[in-house]
Amino acid sequence: MLRNTRTRRALAVALIVAGGALLYLAPEAWAGGVVVLALGVLLELAGVVLERRS
Repeated sequence: MLRNTRTRRALAVALIVAGGALLYLAPEAWAGGVVVLALGVLLELAGVVLERRS
């Protein structure tokens, strides 16, 4: 995927921050909140996976 460590780490940090922001800003309405929360969790996981490969 990404071989450059600096780029991969920057992307991982950006994904983790974006995922955290989505988790924090998820609306309390049931349907919309679940979708945004799930998207935030997926972004967090993608960031963690990229960071672990560093």
